[in-house]
Amino acid sequence: MTLWNGVLPFYPQPRHAAGFSVPLLIVILVFLALAASFLLILPGIRGHSRWFWLVRVLLSLFIGTETVALHFSAAWSVGRVSTNTSYKAFSTARVQAHIGLHVGLDGVNITLTGTPVQQLNETIDYNEFFTWRFGENYAAKYAEALEKGLPDPVLYLAEKFTPSSPCGLHRQYRLAGHYAKAMLWMAFCLWIISNALLSMPVPLYGGLGLLITGAFELFSVFAFATISTVPLCPLHLGSSALTTHYGAAFWITLATGILCLLLGGAVVSLHYARPRALRIFLDQSVEHYGSQAKGSSPLVLKNPLHKQFETSDLTISTNL
Repeated sequence: MTLWNGVLPFYPQPRHAAGFSVPLLIVILVFLALAASFLLILPGIRGHSRWFWLVRVLLSLFIGTETVALHFSAAWSVGRVSTNTSYKAFSTARVQAHIGLHVGLDGVNITLTGTPVQQLNETIDYNEFFTWRFGENYAAKYAEALEKGLPDPVLYLAEKFTPSSPCGLHRQYRLAGHYAKAMLWMAFCLWIISNALLSMPVPLYGGLGLLITGAFELFSVFAFATISTVPLCPLHLGSSALTTHYGAAFWITLATGILCLLLGGAVVSLHYARPRALRIFLDQSVEHYGSQAKGSSPLVLKNPLHKQFETSDLTISTNL
């Protein structure tokens, strides 16, 4: 058997997981390692401040994880349909299958799973990823899919996102994904800066950093939402139509942006309304030292050996 493009065409090939990728897994593992490291040192924090630091650190890590991980998610816009459709070109054979469309910031993931999986003496389980990153050629990826002879439903959906398609989806999704990624990277940088500022005696600037972080999160959502301005291109598969809607990545980003705005607004409001309470809240040790300065009696240290070295009263007389 000869190789086609370095692979054996009639053997199962490595597949891309819909909505999941290796970079996404790496990001999640890195932030989980950071969270586990903090949980290991958590018992060393005394008193009620232990729960304060638990919520503060885990909430901050969630915001950072979400901001980075959703760059690599294919769940920004999703659609799924079950239908009876043609299977291969130049063939009358039809299959019953679940067809999924997962659009991310870097490309589109198309899945085709037979119900049942074994039909026409084949295993119908396809998962193909077509990327439109800058510097990569989507049309070339689509041409490779044609040469490989992928099933009709996969090629039909992939063709709708080609640059030459009259639907115009390629340009709009590509630009929307590019600007959404840029906004998310800006949000991540500002998240780092806001964490550093909140650890310093400048909570006002930390709150402003959180506000700007939330604003860039929302800008990324609005950038991706511009795809709604594209006229709806009908996607007919067999007797059914596939419709898309915003996926989990879109709504998580929106919720995180609102959360950052609420947290930043609370910090800024407390800075002007009750600055002392804000300082105590952000640094639990201030409360301890403040209470000691207010209510505690002064600490007096006495050396028991002090009396041994006290100078005795001496009377000096001089006889002339």
